[in-house]
Amino acid sequence: MKKKMSDWLLLNVAPFFASLLIRLLYRLNRIEHLGGEQADLYQRQGKKAIGIFWHDQLLLMAKSFPGRKAKILISSSKDGEIIARTIRYFGLQAVRGSSTRGGKAALKEMIALLAKGSFDLVITPDGPKGPRHQIKPGVVQLARVTGRPVFPLVFACSRGYRFSSWDRFLLPFPFGRGVFILGEPVEYGPEEEPEHFRQRLAEAMERTNYRARLYLEEHGVSAV
Repeated sequence: MKKKMSDWLLLNVAPFFASLLIRLLYRLNRIEHLGGEQADLYQRQGKKAIGIFWHDQLLLMAKSFPGRKAKILISSSKDGEIIARTIRYFGLQAVRGSSTRGGKAALKEMIALLAKGSFDLVITPDGPKGPRHQIKPGVVQLARVTGRPVFPLVFACSRGYRFSSWDRFLLPFPFGRGVFILGEPVEYGPEEEPEHFRQRLAEAMERTNYRARLYLEEHGVSAV
């Protein structure tokens, strides 16, 4: 009975308070949104894309899509359900699945959604269990099959705590400086090998991450 009650609270109460925490941390930090000019152009033209960000930067990512509708690939686990319910408070929707649980079904659903052209789709390419900051095959296949560009998205902040989890999950602290950077799109080339595209995506993520850390340094602080 106690377990059922705790599960009910986690699924029905925790997402609301998690959304409040996200909004509070966002408001109590000086956060800039940079890049994304090409993504905005795609949006005006009615085109859609794929966004990717690392799993450890998950917490505030719901605030990185102002004015955009997006579907986000989220694990089919209980933790994933909590995240899925949390992002609904920000007008975002989830596609359930992962590289380890329901990944093939989720990939097919995301391909179908992209074919309809109704939503941008967002993935943590190293989730849900790592290895940390390593791109898995799912996003590569999605880009290959759909022909959609992939935009790297990075968040960095000057104050926070990193947990000792596999991804070194980042919890931003209040009263710091932060930045979201949407990098240049990476498109799957004709007859390109999957591994070559995966490497180009990894390099694009690294460049975007470097830009975010450099931005903070230029404002007199260091990234956590």
